[in-house]
Amino acid sequence: MSAQAMLGLGGNIGEVKAQLADALRRLDALDGCRIVAVSRLYRTPPWGVTDQAWFNNACAAVQTTLTPEALLEACLSVERAMKRERIQRWGPRTVDIDLLTCGEEQRASQTLSLPHPRMTERAFVLLPLKDIAPDLMIAGHSVAHWASLSQTAGIEPITDSGDWWH
Repeated sequence: MSAQAMLGLGGNIGEVKAQLADALRRLDALDGCRIVAVSRLYRTPPWGVTDQAWFNNACAAVQTTLTPEALLEACLSVERAMKRERIQRWGPRTVDIDLLTCGEEQRASQTLSLPHPRMTERAFVLLPLKDIAPDLMIAGHSVAHWASLSQTAGIEPITDSGDWWH
């Protein structure tokens, strides 16, 4: 069985654009995963912990035969392979890959909540997600609707299209 999942990616340490592109290529190379769409890359102010470098953020659509748990583990495995260190919540990172949605799945466990419980509050997720899935329904409203309600100050696209990762 195949599902389309949405991923959020971000980072603010090192050569972030290259690192995010590398993460996408690593995911695309996995059995059971195929990147089918990528948003523009955005420059975004830090969120949560604001005394740190600005981020680059993007979203990607993945066609997958993996279970949501297996896809999450694949994302975490890519983060580990790319030397992601979890030192401070919402702190600086080389790469962060969040599983936002996986088909119509809805769940809340210790390790995985779908859809991502805070995605509708985060413009750095909603604006890139709107690039590739404006009509995707989250909690009864489209991504485009949620994006129209979000605080977008300082967020700007830094690429013209989603082909920056190739």
